[in-house]
Formats: sequence, C-alpha cells, structure tokens
Amino acid sequence: MMHVSFSQQIKKVKIGDVLKMIDTSSSPLVINFWASWCKPCVHEISWFEKNIIPLESKGVKLILVSLDLKEDYPKAIAAFAKKENYQSTIIWLDETNPDMFCPKIDRSWDGAIPVTLMVNNKKKYKQFFAQQLPEPRLKSELQKLIE
Repeated sequence: MMHVSFSQQIKKVKIGDVLKMIDTSSSPLVINFWASWCKPCVHEISWFEKNIIPLESKGVKLILVSLDLKEDYPKAIAAFAKKENYQSTIIWLDETNPDMFCPKIDRSWDGAIPVTLMVNNKKKYKQFFAQQLPEPRLKSELQKLIE
C-alpha cells in the first residue's frame, strides 16, 4: 500500500499543540523528534515507518516532529521528506528554546535528538526514549505500546 503523492502540508506547531495531541490522543501514538541534519534521526525514521505503518490498522499513529531551523520550514523539510520518501505525518515545532520545551515532553530530555515518546492513553502507558531506537528494540517497544 504505497501512498502515491507526497504533497502533505507540514503544519507549524507550538509545544502546547504537541502536548495537546499527546493528552487527547485516543489511539496509540509514537512521536519522534528529529531533524534532517541529524544522521541517527534519519537512519531510524525508516525503521519507524517500516514497523509502524503496518500497525495503522491497530490505530497506531506516527508523528514526526521536525526540529529543523526556521529557515528550513517548510520548503527544505518538505523537500527532504520527499527525497527520503517519508509517508508519515510531519509537523514542525516552532520553538527556539529547548530549555523550555524539552522538559514539557519529558523531564529527562536534555535536548539531544533523536528522542521518541510512545503514548497509549487508554492503557495509561507513556514511555520516553532519549536515544536512537534500533529496529529490534523499536519492535519490542511497539508491542508494549499496543498490547
């Protein structure tokens, strides 16, 4: 099942919008914070898409939150996502102060990326990963998210 066109609009959001998505999501949610210049981020996104897109039938949603620079929004981010053939929803975080927004996602987040937050509000499940998730670890964490 390939999505034919990649003309998605990359929405500009504030940290409050991301927190609202997390708090109000009725489906299991995987939020990955990344940037196009971050090699480990880009490397892991292909694992995320390969393993999460098949779980969409179980309601799992993947949201890629870009931390790219303001001058890269939206054109450079969209061009990069198209080049990498990303299928997931991408939003751009319009925040400049990591000391303000990082602890709102998780108190342990020091600003380094990639980081991932997995949330399943129905199960009261919330897990924060402050490192790249290698594919085998990602698969096992996704099982915990949806079980």
